[in-house]
Amino acid sequence: MASKARTLFDNGTHKVLCFDQLVSGDGVQANQFLIIDHDQHALLDPGGDLTYMPLALAVSDYIPLKKLTYVFASHQDPDIIASLDKWFLHTGCRVVCSKLWARFLPHLSAGYLSQLQGQNTTDRMIAVPDAGQEIPLGKTSIKALPAHFLHSVGNLHFYDPVSNILFSGDMGASLVDDAEPVTDFAAHIPSMLGFHKRYMGGNKVCRLWANMIRQLNPGMIVPQHGRAFCGEKMVHQFLDWISELECGMDLLDQRDYRLF
Repeated sequence: MASKARTLFDNGTHKVLCFDQLVSGDGVQANQFLIIDHDQHALLDPGGDLTYMPLALAVSDYIPLKKLTYVFASHQDPDIIASLDKWFLHTGCRVVCSKLWARFLPHLSAGYLSQLQGQNTTDRMIAVPDAGQEIPLGKTSIKALPAHFLHSVGNLHFYDPVSNILFSGDMGASLVDDAEPVTDFAAHIPSMLGFHKRYMGGNKVCRLWANMIRQLNPGMIVPQHGRAFCGEKMVHQFLDWISELECGMDLLDQRDYRLF
C-alpha cells in the first residue's frame, strides 16, 4: 500500500507533496518531493532502489506516472538519483542536474534503454550551468539555484516561487525519523551539527549561500533528510546558524593528513 503524502502547499492548481516515510531497513530517513503545476510535474531527489517501488506507487496516486515531466537531482549521491534508470524506463521524464554530473549520470542508466526508446540518456538531461537556471513547469517555473560544495562540488537547490518553498537537499538535513516542522531550533541543533560539520565544504560557502537565500526570503526550507524549517523566524534562525558554522575544510589541519 502506498504511503500517504504530506501536503506542504495546495492552491488548487499548484501542489507540493512530501513523502517522508518510504525508507525502511538500513537506509537513512529521506524525503522525496513532488511539485505539480497544472498538467506538469517535478519529482525531487527520488533516491535509489530502496525507495523506487514505494515512491512510484505513492506518486501514481497523484499523477499518471508515465507522464512525469521531470526528475530533479540536487546532486549525484545514491540516495538522490540511483534509481534514474527506472524513472527513464517507466516514465517520459527528463532529468535536471548540474552540468558537472550530466556526464556521469549515464553510468546509472542501462544502455538498452537507448535502444528501446530511441534516445540517448544525455538527450533526456537538462544540464544546469553553475550559475543556475529557471526550469519551466506548467504555468510557472522552478529556480535551480547554485549550492556548490554543500556538500557536492556540483550541487543545486530548487526554489518554488508559488509555494515559496526552498528544497535544500542536504543543507539543513537532520538525522531524525520524520519531516515534522522544527519547533525548537536550539534543541534541534544536535541532530544537525555532526552532519553539517562533516558534509559542508566550509564556512565561506555556507555564508555565501545563506546571503543568497535571504534575498529569496522563503517561507519554508525543506531538506532531503529530516525536519523542515517553517516560518520567517525558524528560517532565519537556520540561516544565521549556518552562516556562523565552522565546517568542512575549516576544521582540517595536518593531523588529518598524515601517514600511519
